[in-house]
Amino acid sequence: MSLRVCLLLLALAAVALASMSPEERQFQDFIVKYHKSYTPSEYQTRFVIFKQNLLVAAENNARSSHATYGVTKFMDLSKEEFKAQYLISNFTRRANFDQAIKYSAPPGPKPEYPASFDWNNQGVITPVYNQGQCGSCWAFSTTENIESMWAIAGNALTQLSMQQIVDCDQTDAGCNGGNPPTAYQYVMGAGGLDSYASYPYQGYQGQCQFDPNNVAATISSWQWITQDDNENNMQSFVASSGPPSICVDAQLWQTWNGGVVTSSSGCGNSLDHCVQLTGWSQMQGMNVWNVRNSWGADWGPYGGYIYLQMGYDVCGIGQEVTSSVV
Repeated sequence: MSLRVCLLLLALAAVALASMSPEERQFQDFIVKYHKSYTPSEYQTRFVIFKQNLLVAAENNARSSHATYGVTKFMDLSKEEFKAQYLISNFTRRANFDQAIKYSAPPGPKPEYPASFDWNNQGVITPVYNQGQCGSCWAFSTTENIESMWAIAGNALTQLSMQQIVDCDQTDAGCNGGNPPTAYQYVMGAGGLDSYASYPYQGYQGQCQFDPNNVAATISSWQWITQDDNENNMQSFVASSGPPSICVDAQLWQTWNGGVVTSSSGCGNSLDHCVQLTGWSQMQGMNVWNVRNSWGADWGPYGGYIYLQMGYDVCGIGQEVTSSVV
């Protein structure tokens, strides 16, 4: 290609870029950053959704002085698509099970906890996973908790098979959602979880391939830590026992891209996503929960983690907190 042709093409590209609206320039940057590819008709559909999500992000920013909202890797998904692909569409809070233990913080004055504590520093947390476009967060949350509790019990930290739960747990619904309490029940009945290496994650529900010969961890029971926003119980359990499974309202997280989600953020408590609580810390002059998500380490600026203000049941963080018992 001659220099003259190259210069002409560059000039035409510059003219096209100059004619774009600021929103379309952002959309073009989004396409490049996240390696998106659309047909011409799909481009227009996704651009309309992208602009709608920019407005949602602006509304979220107007409510929050501690977190920022803007372009994330989910900006070309409608609210309904995001919920269907990454959240639990029909989450059902579970009633008490006879087999479940109810955890209570020790009686007496609340201990003087350190300003920060995280099980990541204890070598019992596996790397951040990516559930993909499958509503299997409940299986990830369950598996992550079992991985950690198994390691805390003195065993080697081992990645376990959340795909086994997705495929084989007949009480829950695979990529269409489920719940940690019934997932624990499945694991107990199955006799444990296979290793991730022997039964890796696929991102869809398939035929059950559970092999008892590949079981890498077992649990004896599970327990409720709180169902009624008892964050004192939560902190006591985390400090003394391990990193539990939690379920939250994560719709707001679609446009979150940094900072602390606080009580003024507008985050609701209609639970639709399950993750892992690894500890607490201090950010922006407040105590915050450290929450490990399952949307990949490229989600958000903190390697796949998000921070929620403590003490206010932000995003319903205290509504369903559970843990396995090894």
